[in-house]
Amino acid sequence: MCLLPLLLLTFLLSPRAEAGEIINGKECKPHSRPYMAHLEIVTFQGYLATCGGFLIRRDFVLTAAHCAGRSITVTLGAHNITKKEDTWQKYKVAQQFCHPKYVTLQNDIMLLKLKKKAKLTLAVGVLPLPSQFNFIPPGTMCRVAGWGRTGIDEPGSDTLQEVKLRLMDPQNCSYFPHFNHDLQLCVGNPKETKSAFKGDSGGPILCAGVAQGIVSYGSHDAKPPAVFTRISHYRPWINQVLEEN
Repeated sequence: MCLLPLLLLTFLLSPRAEAGEIINGKECKPHSRPYMAHLEIVTFQGYLATCGGFLIRRDFVLTAAHCAGRSITVTLGAHNITKKEDTWQKYKVAQQFCHPKYVTLQNDIMLLKLKKKAKLTLAVGVLPLPSQFNFIPPGTMCRVAGWGRTGIDEPGSDTLQEVKLRLMDPQNCSYFPHFNHDLQLCVGNPKETKSAFKGDSGGPILCAGVAQGIVSYGSHDAKPPAVFTRISHYRPWINQVLEEN
């Protein structure tokens, strides 16, 4: 079971907040992102919260460690998360594997083992991960998707939204005290208002069809850039957990 630092939990998973947020994005074509997972979380304090995630094996979802909770239910195959469709597959999480070095805003990555294997369909599919040595460079244009808020004071989106965001040079994230370019991605042009924010946490950033990062944290006012966990660095740990389970 993952245990979160209380301060971080309060910051990211307050009772009225969904734990990231697509701002100035657009609605995805329904089921065009079949790997997307919607997480319903009962926090360790008993609050309800939501996060994003993505299917990487029929029985494993990758997300952010700060999305851990007392219990998690995963919905796959959803577009409008408030309207049940025939494409939905709901699974309880059997085990939560937080990164062993997760603390505060560092190593913010978690694997969720589902109680049953998902059925692969047109609406439910797996997403490829980068190799350990695939160091994606700044300047690359990528996409982020999620059901998070569409504005600082707006509620979470019922439908899956997406936005194009550029990977920035690490100096753009230097004002975040915990930023580490080897372990994280600096995402989003500070001259634009496009961003991921609360509710999108745990979702993937895709660059050329490969999941390169996980929505982790950003500024309270949602101004870009934001910080994403760099997946390639964690491939040895991911592979080990998958092989052992």
